[in-house]
Amino acid sequence: MGKNQHVTPNGNGWQVIGAGNSKATKLFGTQKEAIDYGRDIAKNQQSELVIHGTNGKIRDKDSYGNDPYPPKDMKN
Repeated sequence: MGKNQHVTPNGNGWQVIGAGNSKATKLFGTQKEAIDYGRDIAKNQQSELVIHGTNGKIRDKDSYGNDPYPPKDMKN
């Protein structure tokens, strides 16, 4: 399992940064672009994508690995 990927605000844009890294993997102009890029990395590394809002607080998470706590509703 790889590092969790975080989408966070960075100045006037957004960044994707691996957990524990000091430098961004890549910078983006929009949050959507950053989420799409981060999702690809998280899927490839079977890790989690953590999406932060403009205030820096976590607003969403998506798991692409072996989730030890899978959702109970199985509609998807």
